[in-house]
Amino acid sequence: MRRSFTLVDVLLVLALFSDVPWLIKGSSYCKRANSAAIRPHSVTITEFGAVGDGVTLNTKAFQNAIFYLNSFADKGGAKLFVPAGQWLTGSFDLISHLTLWLDKDAMILGSTNSDDWPVVDPLPSYGRGRELPGRRHRSLIYGCNLTDVVITGDNGTIDGQGSIWWNWFQTKTLNYTRPHLVELMNSTGIVISNLTFINSPFWTIHPVYCSQVIVQNVTIRAPLDSPNTDGIDPDSSDDVCIEDCYISTGDDIIAIKSGWDEYGISYARPCRNITIRRLVGQTRTSAGIAIGSEMSGGVSEVRAENIQFYNSSTGIRIKTSPGRGGYVRNIYISNITLTDVKIAIRFTGRYGEHPDEHYDPEALPIVERITIEDITGDNIEYAGILDGIEADSFLNICLSNITLNVTSKSPWNCSYIQGYSDSVSPETCEPLRESISPYYYSDCYHLSSHFLNSSNQNSGSWFLSW
Repeated sequence: MRRSFTLVDVLLVLALFSDVPWLIKGSSYCKRANSAAIRPHSVTITEFGAVGDGVTLNTKAFQNAIFYLNSFADKGGAKLFVPAGQWLTGSFDLISHLTLWLDKDAMILGSTNSDDWPVVDPLPSYGRGRELPGRRHRSLIYGCNLTDVVITGDNGTIDGQGSIWWNWFQTKTLNYTRPHLVELMNSTGIVISNLTFINSPFWTIHPVYCSQVIVQNVTIRAPLDSPNTDGIDPDSSDDVCIEDCYISTGDDIIAIKSGWDEYGISYARPCRNITIRRLVGQTRTSAGIAIGSEMSGGVSEVRAENIQFYNSSTGIRIKTSPGRGGYVRNIYISNITLTDVKIAIRFTGRYGEHPDEHYDPEALPIVERITIEDITGDNIEYAGILDGIEADSFLNICLSNITLNVTSKSPWNCSYIQGYSDSVSPETCEPLRESISPYYYSDCYHLSSHFLNSSNQNSGSWFLSW
């Protein structure tokens, strides 16, 4: 049934948008990082006895250098310079007001001895290690309760030498959850830029409970069959900007998270104000951009644009489950190019994987106001597999200006979702066939102005030319 629109309808729509701050606010936290900030004090790792032969263990040298530099934290901060060479080390802590700088031919190597990666308590929003009950190994480069930390350089490399960890995981000989390559907790003012990260034992870059994080101009690589080597995982963090990156891994390229079932619900730290732009990557087994599956603290205000994924299992994915609670809302994804991707868009409402038997199966997630527009794809098997949860439908899913070259005879498969669409080829599934119109426009988060322009051209009866 078509609805006719009057001047009153139009004025109501315009009044509605005049009060929406995100239309004019933009992403003020997403700005060019000043990774070359001058620190008044600088030392080189060799001054503390480090040897860059790829064999000598330099953990103490890193620890001693950073301990020394801590005395300058209140004097403008300090810089630790890592020159050309292969610098083998176990886990070490960063400090506030520090720049860790890697020269062009510098490579920090993670030790292949698990004893060099200390075992620490699980994250409170997870309640246990992500892979195994109990504790977890600490990341190679770690920081907690920090301010103003820069990890950068002239495209030096941080190599987790993760293959031994992948083997331990696959043979089930681990006692604790594998470590990340870089993890920063409860920290503010983080910049990670101009570096290459390879072969992480587990997730590569993991800011958790952080604010004001910029990850910029980095390359992340791990074999496409390496287990759970996510690229960048903002977790219960806010004001995060990820831009100008290339990522090729064995799991999700970007995974936005906020805690796991009852632990994430209790910790209640959402992930919000996340900007992702100018990203290129591939993942043979997982998604280019994933939200979840651990999202129990809530995920909102995510904007991703100008992205290319190729040779991948899924382009965009939301993963959740009964027991998660929380919400995923106000997500805007646009200008995506997909090539040789099996599933362009995928929503999974019954992902499973619970930390223990104490989760509440009645804690149902809220998934609403998801806008995906300006998507093109070549050699796509399925346009969308969108599965909500019975009695807990995903609401206000809006698809606009999507053109996919699909090989499957059944391009869309949908259940327990509701929403709208405009200019989608192949034609979307029945629950999304209601046309986007001024009457429903406010249900669609951040739908771009090109829709208003095209609607004005195609249906002058509702939009006025002032």
